[in-house]
Amino acid sequence: MKLLRRVALAGSVLFAAFIAVQFPYATDAPLTSAEVAKSAAFYQQAYAAPAEAPAADEDLYVQAATAAAEGWHIKDRLTEFAAAQHLESRRVLEVGSGRGYLQDVVTDYTGLDISPSVKRFYHKPFILGSATSLPFQDNSYDALWSIWVIEHVPNPEQAFREMRRVVKNDGLLYLFPAWSCKPWAADGYDVRPYSDFDPGGMLIKMSIPLRNNNLYQAAYTAPIRTLRWLSYATLRGPTTLHYHRLTPNYDKFWEGDGDAVNSLDRYEALLWFLSRGDECLNCTAPSLFRAIAEHVTDPRLIIRVHKS
Repeated sequence: MKLLRRVALAGSVLFAAFIAVQFPYATDAPLTSAEVAKSAAFYQQAYAAPAEAPAADEDLYVQAATAAAEGWHIKDRLTEFAAAQHLESRRVLEVGSGRGYLQDVVTDYTGLDISPSVKRFYHKPFILGSATSLPFQDNSYDALWSIWVIEHVPNPEQAFREMRRVVKNDGLLYLFPAWSCKPWAADGYDVRPYSDFDPGGMLIKMSIPLRNNNLYQAAYTAPIRTLRWLSYATLRGPTTLHYHRLTPNYDKFWEGDGDAVNSLDRYEALLWFLSRGDECLNCTAPSLFRAIAEHVTDPRLIIRVHKS
């Protein structure tokens, strides 16, 4: 019996350590001016005028984003959303609007992006700006959407604050980030051969199938989400957004999300909004398990903002 208790204790300690390693400790912290400038320069180049022979990493970035938008039927989804919520003639803001792919979904549209080079793609209002400092007055818009942007924002909680600020009471947020970005994407471990890496890199590449396994991920996401829910349910006040900070690769584009600066869990983001009195329109499961299955079936967050 003593041996069994020792084995159980050792197993419990190891499991607790495993959870502790996976816990998202990062919260918003200011970046240096050099980091901000490097990010802005990357996206400015990515959306610059096409070269005569488009083979640069920036062209691959745009091609990957375009293919993803078509594969996920983003324009069709937003059109259905706008029709269902009667937004055709309401004021709508897109944060991280890129080339303005969605500017004709509604009539009264404004696009905002960090890259000045995309302005030439717009026949509707375009504003140069950052998601963390939206240049609009409070309660300016009826709805806001942001597609595959939050993972590229250094301070995502500040971006959420700004989004809530500029939409009206009972306004809508349609958020579709790339949740749970992988830290190995920046170095292209999924797409590069073993011969590209030193022994340490080979071990990382060998570990990826395990780390991508649903059961492996559930082993730490379920306890972490439970802890975060308990904190939300107990404190009954606005939560702080927790996430994993990533090191982006702005020098070489290997695969999608290699330029992501954070890895954010959909459930964590959901609790952030719920703790402020907001309502999720596409979340149907019981609160503790909300977004576990929905993360796969419907990765969007459609939030109705309720301001006190």
